[in-house]
Amino acid sequence: MVVREKILDMVVGCFKRHGAKRLDTPAFELKEMLTEKYGEDSGLIYDLKDQGGELLSLRYDLTVPFARYLAMNKVKKMKRYHVGKVWRRESPTIVQGRYREFCQCDFDIAGQFDPMIPDAECLKIMCEILSGLQLGDFIIKVNDRRVLDGMFAVCGVPESKFHAICSLIDKLDKISWKDVRHEMVAKKGLAPEVADRIGDYVQCHGGVSLIEQMFQDPRLSQNKQALDGLGDLKLLFEYLTLFGIAEKISFDLSLARGLDYYTGVIYEAVLLQTPAQAQESFNVGSVAAGGRYDKLVGMFDPKGHKVPCVGLSIGVERIFSIVEQRMKTFGQKIRTTETQVFVATPQKNFLHERLKLIAELWDAGIKAELLYKNNPKLLTQLHYCEDMGIPLVVIIGEQEMKEGIIKLRSVASREEVAIKRENLVAEIQKRLSES
Repeated sequence: MVVREKILDMVVGCFKRHGAKRLDTPAFELKEMLTEKYGEDSGLIYDLKDQGGELLSLRYDLTVPFARYLAMNKVKKMKRYHVGKVWRRESPTIVQGRYREFCQCDFDIAGQFDPMIPDAECLKIMCEILSGLQLGDFIIKVNDRRVLDGMFAVCGVPESKFHAICSLIDKLDKISWKDVRHEMVAKKGLAPEVADRIGDYVQCHGGVSLIEQMFQDPRLSQNKQALDGLGDLKLLFEYLTLFGIAEKISFDLSLARGLDYYTGVIYEAVLLQTPAQAQESFNVGSVAAGGRYDKLVGMFDPKGHKVPCVGLSIGVERIFSIVEQRMKTFGQKIRTTETQVFVATPQKNFLHERLKLIAELWDAGIKAELLYKNNPKLLTQLHYCEDMGIPLVVIIGEQEMKEGIIKLRSVASREEVAIKRENLVAEIQKRLSES
């Protein structure tokens, strides 16, 4: 929980820095609200038993509930973030940070704006968070659904199979092109030459020069949808260069993002493995992803009013499993409590004094603890402080009572100083502010 809290504080701090307000939605939605929004992944939704006339399901992500909220409340513009749990009926693989119940952190910009400015900001936020968490080197793959659909059209994929083929391409980060091609031909009934044409495209990735190259591509340049997507990507890279993050972004034609609701730019951040991690076969996959979904809100609006949206999602559990893995590797210990001061005594029958003293510290807003024993041994108390990483100990005994002082001991250096009882709180606060 300590590691999670640090990660979440950093993520939320970034969302707030970019001007987002916080939103929360219920853990479950009407089943009909969620169905047909996730393509082939719809089978992973947890359905709840009918409890009084309504079919409900646990939310699968935070995006569809957000779109439903915008439509219900007729909100046309909003920059929001949401941290909450979502549920998926997957088989968990703990090593990769894949669970059935997990926390997502989403940031979305809803509203009609000039093209690619909000999209560029979402990518900037992703970069800020991944750099801030110091997870190592990363790359953000970027593509556009219109470029993908245009590519399918010019390669000869029947329109009815676009979604199915898109979901297969989404598997390319997990299985090889050879296996994906086999599934396209054997399971989806695609002609081998069509699959080979797709193969030529999906193995391309690069920067602005690749976008330029695709503009000149004899097949792709004949498709209006693909040209619109490429035009937006070119503009996006212009803004990413101004934000100073273009070198972290790769235009990747194999990026598909299986979810049905994306309509434009899509992106996914992956950590680049060090050789040591590759040997340990420690592969976490994507740690953040997102894209543009301009039609989703319209699906919830009775009149079909659209609100264009773009957003991103940070996979906290996956990041958490990487940080944990690292801490194990480097043998790092972490403090699980924040206690600043421990109240101790070397003598018997000092419980009342310790209780008075600790109340004083608590009332002053100082995080303090004592042992729940009438007469604890001093050594036991000092060992407890060392084990728990508590920096300061205040000691009260007969001698101190007589002289109207308290001893203040630094656990790390074992140095002790005598302080007047009435100055104790001020002295502790001074030391804590310096540390």
